[in-house]
Amino acid sequence: MTALPESGAVRVSDDLPAQPYRPIAKQHIEAERPNEERPRRQTRRCVFIILAVGVALMTTFVGVGISTRLRVNLTPSEPLGLWQVVTPDRPAVAGDLVFICPPPGVLSDFGLARGYFLRGPCPSGAAPLIKTVAATAGANIAVGANVRIDGVPLPHSWLSSRDGQGRALAPWAGGVVPPGQFFLHSQFRGSYDSRYFGPVPDTGLLGFARPLLTFASIGTL
Repeated sequence: MTALPESGAVRVSDDLPAQPYRPIAKQHIEAERPNEERPRRQTRRCVFIILAVGVALMTTFVGVGISTRLRVNLTPSEPLGLWQVVTPDRPAVAGDLVFICPPPGVLSDFGLARGYFLRGPCPSGAAPLIKTVAATAGANIAVGANVRIDGVPLPHSWLSSRDGQGRALAPWAGGVVPPGQFFLHSQFRGSYDSRYFGPVPDTGLLGFARPLLTFASIGTL
């Protein structure tokens, strides 16, 4: 007897020889399951490879006496990887991405104590920050739920009342940026920048930040 196929069914015939039962190997089943962690692991692996290459390049350049002022960025403020510190040939203006040392004192001590700043070669004991100059001297900064510069909302400037560990964060009171200072910002939501600590002296400017070999920000991994 032959069964008539239904919609989407396969025709089955008694005339066909029975096929022996063959269990599906467990590894075949597992191979077909989507692995959500695999892309994440691969991304992290790529980051580590890029950073390793960056360190190797830095070592090579130093070894042959080439002064390229390279830095490896390990913070989520900007893409991870190898950056060049470009010596300024003009004053920094709003929109410039820069490497800058935070000033010694309460600001850096607080940032280091909480782990917002990495330790490094700056006079404050911190590593240089990589931030965007959002405003320069004379700009009027209003800080509320977000930041307004001369009345214009600064994109990606929403403030948080607590950090990632639940510790309280106090915003800067706002005001006019004093002469010789920058208001710094990063689009990364968790960035510790001038939204919280206010303007910083431009004397800490090391140079403009130029990406050489970079990868996605750690905040996206």
